[in-house]
Amino acid sequence: MTAVPDHFCDNARMAFRTVGLLTLGFCAGMATHVALARAQSTTSRAAIADGPIAAPDKYRVAFENEFVRVVRVTYPPHSSGVMHSHPAPGALIVALTEQHARVKGQDKSTREISAKAGEVRWAVATPGKDLSTFSAHAEDNLSDRAFEILRIEPKVGACR
Repeated sequence: MTAVPDHFCDNARMAFRTVGLLTLGFCAGMATHVALARAQSTTSRAAIADGPIAAPDKYRVAFENEFVRVVRVTYPPHSSGVMHSHPAPGALIVALTEQHARVKGQDKSTREISAKAGEVRWAVATPGKDLSTFSAHAEDNLSDRAFEILRIEPKVGACR
Protein backbone atom coordinates (compact mmCIF):
# COMPACT_ATOMS: atom_id res chain seq x y z
CA MET A 1 0.00 0.00 0.00
CA THR A 2 1.33 3.40 -0.97
CA ALA A 3 1.25 6.21 1.55
CA VAL A 4 -0.61 9.40 0.57
CA PRO A 5 1.54 12.48 0.97
CA ASP A 6 0.39 14.94 3.65
CA HIS A 7 0.24 17.91 1.22
CA PHE A 8 -2.26 15.97 -0.93
CA CYS A 9 -4.60 15.54 2.07
CA ASP A 10 -4.22 19.19 2.99
CA ASN A 11 -5.12 20.28 -0.58
CA ALA A 12 -8.16 17.99 -0.65
CA ARG A 13 -9.39 19.31 2.69
CA MET A 14 -8.91 22.92 1.53
CA ALA A 15 -10.81 22.23 -1.72
CA PHE A 16 -13.62 20.53 0.19
CA ARG A 17 -13.90 23.49 2.60
CA THR A 18 -13.85 25.99 -0.27
CA VAL A 19 -16.62 24.18 -2.16
CA GLY A 20 -18.62 23.84 1.06
CA LEU A 21 -18.32 27.53 1.89
CA LEU A 22 -19.17 28.58 -1.68
CA THR A 23 -22.25 26.35 -1.62
CA LEU A 24 -23.30 27.69 1.78
CA GLY A 25 -22.82 31.29 0.58
CA PHE A 26 -24.78 30.64 -2.60
CA CYS A 27 -27.67 29.07 -0.67
CA ALA A 28 -27.72 31.90 1.89
CA GLY A 29 -27.73 34.48 -0.91
CA MET A 30 -30.59 32.76 -2.74
CA ALA A 31 -32.63 32.44 0.46
CA THR A 32 -32.13 36.15 1.18
CA HIS A 33 -33.11 37.07 -2.40
CA VAL A 34 -36.31 34.99 -2.25
CA ALA A 35 -37.27 36.42 1.15
CA LEU A 36 -36.67 39.98 -0.05
CA ALA A 37 -38.65 39.43 -3.28
CA ARG A 38 -41.58 37.99 -1.32
CA ALA A 39 -41.49 40.88 1.16
CA GLN A 40 -41.44 43.46 -1.64
CA SER A 41 -44.29 41.84 -3.55
CA THR A 42 -46.53 41.71 -0.48
CA THR A 43 -45.73 45.14 0.88
CA SER A 44 -45.27 47.27 -2.20
CA ARG A 45 -48.64 46.50 -3.84
CA ALA A 46 -51.66 45.68 -1.81
CA ALA A 47 -54.23 43.60 -3.64
CA ILE A 48 -56.97 45.64 -5.28
CA ALA A 49 -60.46 44.12 -5.16
CA ASP A 50 -62.19 42.80 -8.26
CA GLY A 51 -64.88 45.11 -9.74
CA PRO A 52 -68.00 43.28 -8.42
CA ILE A 53 -66.48 43.18 -4.92
CA ALA A 54 -65.09 46.74 -4.87
CA ALA A 55 -68.15 48.39 -6.45
CA PRO A 56 -71.20 46.09 -6.37
CA ASP A 57 -73.44 49.07 -7.16
CA LYS A 58 -71.72 49.43 -10.57
CA TYR A 59 -70.40 45.90 -11.34
CA ARG A 60 -72.93 43.05 -11.19
CA VAL A 61 -72.18 39.45 -12.19
CA ALA A 62 -74.94 38.64 -14.70
CA PHE A 63 -73.75 35.11 -15.57
CA GLU A 64 -70.95 32.78 -14.52
CA ASN A 65 -69.91 29.22 -15.17
CA GLU A 66 -66.60 27.31 -15.28
CA PHE A 67 -65.64 28.90 -18.64
CA VAL A 68 -66.77 32.54 -18.52
CA ARG A 69 -68.02 35.35 -16.29
CA VAL A 70 -70.25 38.11 -17.65
CA VAL A 71 -70.30 41.34 -15.66
CA ARG A 72 -72.85 44.08 -16.35
CA VAL A 73 -71.27 47.48 -15.67
CA THR A 74 -73.45 50.56 -15.15
CA TYR A 75 -72.20 54.06 -14.34
CA PRO A 76 -74.75 56.84 -13.73
CA PRO A 77 -74.14 60.25 -15.36
CA HIS A 78 -71.01 62.03 -14.07
CA SER A 79 -70.38 59.32 -11.47
CA SER A 80 -67.02 58.06 -10.25
CA GLY A 81 -66.01 54.57 -9.26
CA VAL A 82 -63.56 53.25 -6.69
CA MET A 83 -60.17 51.70 -7.43
CA HIS A 84 -60.70 48.12 -8.63
CA SER A 85 -59.14 45.45 -10.84
CA HIS A 86 -60.27 42.83 -13.33
CA PRO A 87 -59.02 39.26 -13.83
CA ALA A 88 -56.32 38.53 -16.41
CA PRO A 89 -56.04 38.29 -19.32
CA GLY A 90 -58.91 40.75 -19.84
CA ALA A 91 -62.38 40.80 -21.32
CA LEU A 92 -64.42 41.30 -24.42
CA ILE A 93 -66.32 44.57 -23.87
CA VAL A 94 -69.71 45.12 -25.48
CA ALA A 95 -71.00 48.70 -25.21
CA LEU A 96 -74.75 48.57 -24.60
CA THR A 97 -74.95 52.39 -24.62
CA GLU A 98 -72.56 55.15 -25.61
CA GLN A 99 -69.61 55.37 -23.26
CA HIS A 100 -67.34 58.32 -22.56
CA ALA A 101 -65.18 57.61 -19.54
CA ARG A 102 -61.83 58.47 -17.98
CA VAL A 103 -59.82 55.67 -16.42
CA LYS A 104 -57.24 56.56 -13.72
CA GLY A 105 -54.42 54.22 -12.69
CA GLN A 106 -52.67 53.94 -9.34
CA ASP A 107 -49.69 55.71 -10.91
CA LYS A 108 -51.97 58.74 -11.64
CA SER A 109 -51.93 57.99 -15.39
CA THR A 110 -55.21 58.48 -17.22
CA ARG A 111 -56.77 57.44 -20.50
CA GLU A 112 -60.14 58.16 -22.02
CA ILE A 113 -62.47 55.59 -23.50
CA SER A 114 -65.19 56.44 -26.01
CA ALA A 115 -67.46 53.83 -27.55
CA LYS A 116 -70.73 53.84 -29.43
CA ALA A 117 -73.56 51.50 -28.54
CA GLY A 118 -72.92 48.12 -30.13
CA GLU A 119 -69.14 48.49 -30.38
CA VAL A 120 -67.07 45.51 -29.28
CA ARG A 121 -63.46 45.71 -28.11
CA TRP A 122 -60.89 43.77 -26.08
CA ALA A 123 -59.74 45.25 -22.77
CA VAL A 124 -56.44 43.92 -21.42
CA ALA A 125 -56.21 43.27 -17.68
CA THR A 126 -52.91 42.77 -15.85
CA PRO A 127 -53.89 42.75 -12.15
CA GLY A 128 -50.96 43.37 -9.81
CA LYS A 129 -48.37 43.60 -12.59
CA ASP A 130 -47.73 47.33 -12.29
CA LEU A 131 -49.48 50.55 -11.29
CA SER A 132 -50.93 51.38 -14.72
CA THR A 133 -54.59 51.66 -15.69
CA PHE A 134 -54.41 48.07 -16.99
CA SER A 135 -53.64 46.67 -13.53
CA ALA A 136 -56.11 48.56 -11.39
CA HIS A 137 -58.09 51.70 -11.99
CA ALA A 138 -60.93 53.97 -11.01
CA GLU A 139 -63.36 55.10 -13.66
CA ASP A 140 -65.32 58.34 -14.18
CA ASN A 141 -68.34 58.69 -16.43
CA LEU A 142 -67.75 61.97 -18.31
CA SER A 143 -71.19 61.96 -19.95
CA ASP A 144 -74.57 63.46 -19.09
CA ARG A 145 -76.03 59.98 -19.61
CA ALA A 146 -75.48 56.68 -17.86
CA PHE A 147 -73.33 54.14 -19.67
CA GLU A 148 -73.73 50.41 -19.61
CA ILE A 149 -71.34 47.72 -20.87
CA LEU A 150 -70.94 43.97 -20.65
CA ARG A 151 -67.56 42.51 -19.67
CA ILE A 152 -67.23 38.96 -20.99
CA GLU A 153 -64.28 37.50 -19.07
CA PRO A 154 -62.86 34.14 -20.16
CA LYS A 155 -61.63 31.78 -17.47
CA VAL A 156 -58.43 30.73 -19.17
CA GLY A 157 -57.50 28.04 -16.64
CA ALA A 158 -60.76 26.15 -17.25
CA CYS A 159 -60.13 25.95 -21.00
CA ARG A 160 -56.77 24.11 -20.83
